Amino acid sequence: MIRDQIASALRASKADYTEIRLEERESNRVVFRGPDLETADVVLDRGGIVRCLVRGGGWGIATFNDLSHLTTRVQQAYEGARAIEAEPIELAPIPVSEDEITVSLENDFRGIGVTEKKALAQDYNQALLTFDPRIVDTHTSYVDTFKHVVFANSEGTYVTEERPMINVAFSAVAREGRNVQRAFEAVSKVAGFDAVTGHHELAETVAQRAVDLLSAPPVQGGRYTVVCNPRMAGVFAHEAFGHLSEADFVYENSQAQEMMVLGRRFGRDILTIADDGSIPGLRGTHRYDDEGTPTGRTNLIKDGVLVGRLHSRETAAKMGEDPTGNARATGYRYPPIVRMTNTFIEAGETSFEEMISDIDRGVYACDAFGGQTALENFSFSAAYGYMIRDGQVAELVRDVVLSGNLFVTLRHIDAVGEDFERVEWGRCGKGQGGLAVTMGAPHIRIQDVLIGGE
Repeated sequence: MIRDQIASALRASKADYTEIRLEERESNRVVFRGPDLETADVVLDRGGIVRCLVRGGGWGIATFNDLSHLTTRVQQAYEGARAIEAEPIELAPIPVSEDEITVSLENDFRGIGVTEKKALAQDYNQALLTFDPRIVDTHTSYVDTFKHVVFANSEGTYVTEERPMINVAFSAVAREGRNVQRAFEAVSKVAGFDAVTGHHELAETVAQRAVDLLSAPPVQGGRYTVVCNPRMAGVFAHEAFGHLSEADFVYENSQAQEMMVLGRRFGRDILTIADDGSIPGLRGTHRYDDEGTPTGRTNLIKDGVLVGRLHSRETAAKMGEDPTGNARATGYRYPPIVRMTNTFIEAGETSFEEMISDIDRGVYACDAFGGQTALENFSFSAAYGYMIRDGQVAELVRDVVLSGNLFVTLRHIDAVGEDFERVEWGRCGKGQGGLAVTMGAPHIRIQDVLIGGE
């Protein structure tokens, strides 16, 4: 029935190119803040988006919740495209695809009642609240989402996909006088309900870390040899380099074009950074992006040299390169833009023990609370850290902030670990708000890093 409606609407389109994306989403969300239940809701959302391209004009877009008038929505998008005066837009060719992607979930969370989901979140939250009197605030959330997406275009592609996601997240705030410290952990997977049960030890780890940070001294500011744990290294790859590799940013920014020249050496032969939206089971994985382009691996840096970037069909045509399957949208209310999927630093050959063995005085930076980037300049806050003294991990320290120039920092990576890990949570906020991504890396060692602190 719906396929017939889509086919009829596409045939009626007067545009040079038309695409329709429909979504149905069911989501459960339970949130505790401190001892109080803040949210326990079930959301059912249904809608779609039409994009029409007129080569003498531009993109026209219509979004809607009523799926019964698709032909009218296509006409509205077409009229919007005709009204635009812009430089001609071309789309790089992609294969015509017809596919149905289904997911089988063990203990499907859609069969679990909200009461049981609330009980799970409350149990985790109580573990945080009762861990230590110095824990003064908590934030515990349970979220599951099951999305069914239909994509079709006037070239003949028709793809349906099921997109489930489930996660729990724990945050604890500890206070001692004016000293306030926070710790955070999360688990997020394409899986059933069992994936988020049995994580009480992880919740207690969060509370313990927040308490331990109260007695940790701030790091002394200066330049250090820094070892980043896999989470910090993965966030660095995503935030500091991944966004610079998104072709819409490069194409629209002359300074970025000068910096991101293919063939330029950015690091040593040991450094490879890639994005791959086809790895099974990860948060950023889909067989096709939101333009119907098949996903796959795109090497960004290979053996230290810039060899690729991330594309939509439009940016690929503009830059004379191939689409990479990185046109993604947060939901049906948005058109797809160039975004990362699963971005990672590939494993090397150095053990962690070898990496720290010859460091007399350094910093071990762990996890990340966030950061800022401005072209090639970055600043990242580690969630916590340790001093490295005489080749050994020493005392816990806090307020570890790494900053510097991306290209200088990439050149200063002189060891890449053998211990690759993926971050089981991650959201990218580019333009449209949070979109599920995965980050990954092994430990990496960077020489001469500026660390802010006392």
